Amino acid sequence: MSPAVGGSCSPDQATTRVRAVRLPYADEIVTANPLVDARVVAANPDLAGKRALDVFEAVTTALTDAGLAVVVNNHITHATWCCGADPCDAGWANDHLGPLCRVRQTEEGWIRNWETVMVRFVDNPLVIGADLRNEVRGVWGTMPWSKWAAAAERAGNRLLKMNPDWLIVVGGTESGNDLRGVAERPVRLDVPGRVVYSAHVYAWSGWGSLEGRFAKRGYASFVHAMRENWGYLVEGDRAPVWVGEFGAPRDPSMGDANYWQNLVRYLKVVDADFGYWAINPRKPKANTTETYALVEDDWRTPVLDYRMKDMAEMMKQGTSEGHDEL
Repeated sequence: MSPAVGGSCSPDQATTRVRAVRLPYADEIVTANPLVDARVVAANPDLAGKRALDVFEAVTTALTDAGLAVVVNNHITHATWCCGADPCDAGWANDHLGPLCRVRQTEEGWIRNWETVMVRFVDNPLVIGADLRNEVRGVWGTMPWSKWAAAAERAGNRLLKMNPDWLIVVGGTESGNDLRGVAERPVRLDVPGRVVYSAHVYAWSGWGSLEGRFAKRGYASFVHAMRENWGYLVEGDRAPVWVGEFGAPRDPSMGDANYWQNLVRYLKVVDADFGYWAINPRKPKANTTETYALVEDDWRTPVLDYRMKDMAEMMKQGTSEGHDEL
């Protein structure tokens, strides 16, 4: 079943409202910095024979030359599709796991990788920040917020020594959903006003909770979870929160549609900024179709469906007064 949850928008709306790109890297490409296979850069022959970090820099520069801001994101340790159940990629460091991990990483190694990547962009004003780590998580909720907050401070302060204007984006724990710990233990950096918290919200989020996944929840239950996890920071004007990932397939199920409608409604209420996952039409793993994509296989033609329409409306809206009734 493919329920109708919106309408369409024009190509102009689709192409003129994107303002920033969250660009991920894996730690393995920093430490190994391999030569990139010419086949994967065939559309850009000037990148043939380049190493991974050179290609990453070229992509970043092309984006900023086009007027787009870039938030660099440390997405995963191993250069692979994210995110599975591999504990070696669950956090910023995995040295406590010993030989279990093919790519071993200490916290200091993680921070040095950040410095290696970001030194290339110190003088690029449109590289605006660092999203320190994607979806930090433990086994069944075992990642303490205080542990992650302390590591984020150490990494953030090192990066701010390079450029004090960068924003330091700190995601929630447990796959990016949980920012409850900020209430008692906020991230404090040497440069004030640089912390932006980030939450990831998907239809399958909420697993393991009594109310179940967000795909199945009514609006009141959904809002309660948002407020408990991260919305309290925005609604109480305590700290900025960027919904750094959310998304839905082109042909949504009933659950996808329910989740999408609830999230869009709440984002309009709190006027939170957001980043959609993902624009690319193919997944790196086996080149399979990315059902969440916002462009066709030519990388030029936007998918003009309910998602683009709703996001264009949210970006046009600006601010919203008050809150919807539950």
